[in-house]
Amino acid sequence: MKLLLDTHAFLWSINGGPLSEQARNAFLDPENKLFLSAASYWEICVKVSIGKLVLAENWPQQFNEEIAINGITWLPVEPEHCRRILDLPSIHQDPFDRLLIAQALCENMQIMTTDRHFSRYPVTTLW
Repeated sequence: MKLLLDTHAFLWSINGGPLSEQARNAFLDPENKLFLSAASYWEICVKVSIGKLVLAENWPQQFNEEIAINGITWLPVEPEHCRRILDLPSIHQDPFDRLLIAQALCENMQIMTTDRHFSRYPVTTLW
């Protein structure tokens, strides 16, 4: 399965956060292909810059190491991902979430997330 990690799912996965048993098993299953979106990295940078998220000083290096250790693939934001947002219903206005949903739809991925808003879109979630 191709699994796109929501921002909190990525952070919790690498920091020992409160993952469900199903999410933890999916994250650790070598049969699954894990992806981290550039949108999630952007969201992390925005939240760190405004003080909404506090991370260790060397967090970029730690993230790179965790991404490599866990075999997570970088998912860039492509023009088709952005255009897919135009087709999404206006359920909520979080631009990071909407882009992740569009990416998952374009790339035929499930999204690992606890966010209940995602289930209101035509995307498969796992938690």
